[in-house]
Amino acid sequence: MATTRKDIEAALWRGANTFRGAIDAANYKDYILPMLFVKYLSDTYLEKVEELEKKYNDPVRVQRAIGRLPFVVKEKHSFSWLYQNRYNDSLGELINIALRGIEDDNPSLFAGIFRNIDFNSESMLGNHKQKNTRLRELLEDFEPLDLRPSSIQPEEGKVAADTIGDAYEYMIGEFASQAGKKAGSFFTPSEVSELMARIVNPKISDTMYDPTCGSGSLLIRTGKKAIEKENGHVKTLALYGQEMNGSSWSMAKMNMFIHEIMDARIAWGDSIVNPMHLDSDSNLMQFDVIVANMPFSQDKWAAGFNTGGEMTGKGKEFKMEAALDKFHRFDWGVPPASKGDWAFLLHMIASLKSGGRIAAVAPHGVLFRGASEGRIRQAVIEKNLLDAIIGLPANLFYGTGIPACILVFKKNRNRNDVLFIDASGKDENGDLRYRKDKNQNRLETKHINDIVKAYENRADIKKFAHVATADEIKANEYNLNIPRYVDTFEEEALVDIEEVKTNIANIQKELAEVEAQMARYLKELGL
Repeated sequence: MATTRKDIEAALWRGANTFRGAIDAANYKDYILPMLFVKYLSDTYLEKVEELEKKYNDPVRVQRAIGRLPFVVKEKHSFSWLYQNRYNDSLGELINIALRGIEDDNPSLFAGIFRNIDFNSESMLGNHKQKNTRLRELLEDFEPLDLRPSSIQPEEGKVAADTIGDAYEYMIGEFASQAGKKAGSFFTPSEVSELMARIVNPKISDTMYDPTCGSGSLLIRTGKKAIEKENGHVKTLALYGQEMNGSSWSMAKMNMFIHEIMDARIAWGDSIVNPMHLDSDSNLMQFDVIVANMPFSQDKWAAGFNTGGEMTGKGKEFKMEAALDKFHRFDWGVPPASKGDWAFLLHMIASLKSGGRIAAVAPHGVLFRGASEGRIRQAVIEKNLLDAIIGLPANLFYGTGIPACILVFKKNRNRNDVLFIDASGKDENGDLRYRKDKNQNRLETKHINDIVKAYENRADIKKFAHVATADEIKANEYNLNIPRYVDTFEEEALVDIEEVKTNIANIQKELAEVEAQMARYLKELGL
């Protein structure tokens, strides 16, 4: 019987229910998604081996061919072996050994991918008996799922890898919705990823980078947009990412592999303090396309530059200076210590090729905060790097209800204006430019199309878009707050005073009649 995307999602939900109430929802992903990954690797490897055994009637040739497979899963590291030993008293330790074994046997693909996961942790999974019970149930949740490529039933126009990858990403989104404030660090809503991918308009020959890549969903969506233009015939993508959170980095590595993007380069570390993607001269590598949903207003973003914990001056606390960054990213200004938004944006600009483009999600504060951020904005605009600002609806992102915006930068632009789009209000018919949901707002296809069309046409649209000249922005003292440029003010209807007086008189008359009726009732009751 073929395995559908719904079957995979159902297994993932069974896993979630196994842990519900036992561990924090934000940590579900750390156990459930790796188990799906091990099941996928095991089933895929087993099918490849069986195909080789049928093809070659010679054990020596079979072993030689197995050695040429892209990865290996030994029997004692496989899902089926773990399932057979699910009643073992040391089950958590056995799972850890299997995960480390997969890493060790495939260092070029999976080195360190499971290093942040401990299936033997009693502090996370409960005492010895509770832990074993939950892990056994987790194995039983996934055992019926057949993830051999030949057993997957893809949706129309897709392949088996898309089916598993879409289910994986769906569940990351579901976990994000349950994780509250912790979710923003690893997931960008799919509709926002789609919008950003269309804005940067990637080509298959582009190098693409996300310096805060989380689970890799935004980077994958951008890469897939380039593949779509080639009608799916090209699979090789030059994707680069960096992620500071170890759990999210592991998710990104697994996410790339499940989507069959084998050559993605995903680094683990702080992209501001220790950027990992460098060229042969140890300078920042530069990219054609950069997308990012960076941490909002990250505090102490520069602490890593003070490696010795020194104090400066007369006992004063450490203060970041542009000279401390060997990549010269902060020569236009050093962002405040408590808000790292422009630190990430300046890193992206420094990492952009000539003719390249950036789409980055940021809080609205980057548009109008003063001091050093104001000076940075002025420098960016005077160097003609800012191409557009797109204001998004509030409550669109997991973990925060505040509205955000997308900043679009380009190097070597052939114009010097800035397009402002406000997608947080209503259209010309009075309809919202987004869909209100119970817990979270959504951008639907129509809303995305409207934004992209406005971006491409680059013309004024009443209460939606405005093309601001450099002089207009200068007159506003480089304040980029969207309402300064897109007027969404709605005049209230004029009040008819005579009509209001008539209504008040009618209400007073009705009230007098009710009071008289009430008095008669009270008299009849002898009160």
